[in-house]
Amino acid sequence: MTTITHTETPTAQRVIRHPLDPLSEEEISKTTSILNSSGRLSSLMRIMAYSLNEPPKSAVLAFRPGQPFSREVSVVIRDHGRRLTIEAIVSLTDQVIRSWQERNDVQPALTYPEVFAAQQAALADAAVGEVLARHGITDLSAAVLFPWTNANWGPEDGTEQGRFLRLQVAISHGPDDNYYARPVEGVIITVELDSMAVKVEDHGTVPIPVRSGNYSATGITSPENVPSFPEGPRSDLKPLTINQPEGPSFQVEDQQVTWQKWRLRVGFTPREGLVLHLVEYFDQGRWRPIIYRAALSEMYVPYGDPTPTHNFKNVFDAGEVGIGVLANSLVLGCDCLGEIYYFDAVVNNAQGGPETIRNAICMHEEDFSILWKHLEYAEDGSTRVEVRRSRRLVISSISTVGNYEYGFYWYLYQDGTLQYEIKLTGIIAPAAITPGEQPSHDESGTYGTLVAPGLYGPNHQHYFNVRLDTMVDGLENSVYEVNCEPLPWGPDNPRGNAWVARETLLASESEAQRTIEPRTARYWKIVNPSAFSSLGKPVAYKLVPGANAFPFFHEGSPQWQRGGFVRKHLWVTAYDPRERYAAGDYPNQQAGNDGLPVYVQQNRSLENTDLVVWYTFGSNHVVRPEDWPVMPVEMVGFSMKPAGFFEGSPALDVPATEHCQHPSE
Repeated sequence: MTTITHTETPTAQRVIRHPLDPLSEEEISKTTSILNSSGRLSSLMRIMAYSLNEPPKSAVLAFRPGQPFSREVSVVIRDHGRRLTIEAIVSLTDQVIRSWQERNDVQPALTYPEVFAAQQAALADAAVGEVLARHGITDLSAAVLFPWTNANWGPEDGTEQGRFLRLQVAISHGPDDNYYARPVEGVIITVELDSMAVKVEDHGTVPIPVRSGNYSATGITSPENVPSFPEGPRSDLKPLTINQPEGPSFQVEDQQVTWQKWRLRVGFTPREGLVLHLVEYFDQGRWRPIIYRAALSEMYVPYGDPTPTHNFKNVFDAGEVGIGVLANSLVLGCDCLGEIYYFDAVVNNAQGGPETIRNAICMHEEDFSILWKHLEYAEDGSTRVEVRRSRRLVISSISTVGNYEYGFYWYLYQDGTLQYEIKLTGIIAPAAITPGEQPSHDESGTYGTLVAPGLYGPNHQHYFNVRLDTMVDGLENSVYEVNCEPLPWGPDNPRGNAWVARETLLASESEAQRTIEPRTARYWKIVNPSAFSSLGKPVAYKLVPGANAFPFFHEGSPQWQRGGFVRKHLWVTAYDPRERYAAGDYPNQQAGNDGLPVYVQQNRSLENTDLVVWYTFGSNHVVRPEDWPVMPVEMVGFSMKPAGFFEGSPALDVPATEHCQHPSE
């Protein structure tokens, strides 16, 4: 295993060569310098987020290497003194502030400095100490306060009167201890982040679980002396190495990646994390565009536990926190295996300084079983065999959002397929319960699963929405829904076996709000009506659903209002660069009424136009005992597969591996 690293040092200036290149350390520092020079910043302001203000699509598509281009930064600031959110556009090219808007109607994403300050304020609050003492906690050094976003339940929760964070409490027995195993049930601490005012609720005393949930080989044992590994770590694994003696097959130039017949640009934002730009495939002597921009738009985690300590939990991990700012520094042999190329990412801190996340994005090739195969028998008993191994390019990033880890993976295949997969792991957010009791609503069902004595995992769901700014052989696309249906018995179907795939144009935004339907093998085709294959059909790519779920919260509930994009699995909108996020720009503390349900009210035409496909997919998590103390990876996602885009199989020219030799019989 080897690592392919960057040649520049942490302090070296990175040259920006393309309008979509992510912000550099130098550009973040320059943005802060321009803001400071303006005299508009005060000591009570916190820089929340910098992100590239992407140029118009027309300018990007017309760009040629070496041409000059301008750079602008979108800035979000929180003025804690005046309780305002500030949106600004800073021109790095002209070194001026292009716009400055002050708002009192939105709350930006939370930041770790705010969380740390809230934890300190809570531990210093006398009322918090009194409540914890009632639960038997007198040594506050053993208390761990972990954050949850506040959500919004309407006027009664006071959300409109401030900027809030909720904290829950657990007990830690040391630095290697899994404190999630010992939650202090019933205690909710709410901190107003502008003033650091603290309020504490106590919904009753439940015994603190005593069983250890430790999972590392060095973890301590519990008071019950239950070790993390009862029989010790496994000792029967032999080494597994991946070696490419001639190096990988991809080429990287700055942010542009070329791999076999694929070409794309790797991007990154603090909110979305990994972004793909300008995804193309070389075919018929030219680079054919497929996707202009693809990125995670939002993540939503609604809980299904009705108890007071947990019924407020419905979290927008991207819009309320930020997937990019929570990205891990990936490690060879742990997060990625093989011949690796890493991309660093740069974010800003609360003072506007740059912070580099080393190895935030990992790229490598991996074997993926067979690509295609056929064996032919001859009359003389001999055989003729052709088989090709499949290789895929993997571009990935992993973010830690509180208790959960999410891995975001784009796969590119030799047959023209793109696949997006999210890998869920980490630690469930468990709840304490009186030993001997069950998390039951009634005798017919439970809203959680026992994972250890006095500890259960609440039912919950994870929803993801990916925004696909499609460009299938050009900007003018349409979307068709395809359903497979049996034909009726009759002269044309005498055996009753025939079925057809019916295509229906989704002509407007009101029509293009759809759900999955496994009974008809439903999928959707993104078509270019103006580009035809040699067979006379419009070229297309199809979106194929993978594992998915439907929401279980009631219509009209706060979850239904806030998470409106999960009501449908497919949404299609006419392109508007201002419409970037499925739950809107500021889901933090919002009651809803933003994002996709609002975008589509315009009911714009979707025929032969520049459009955006939004796909929602979810994981329904009824917790298992096997998910404790660390959950094995669960995977959800979807595929984009060519459907008439090529003249035939684009994988036909993949060469056989030299060690693949079938003997003739």
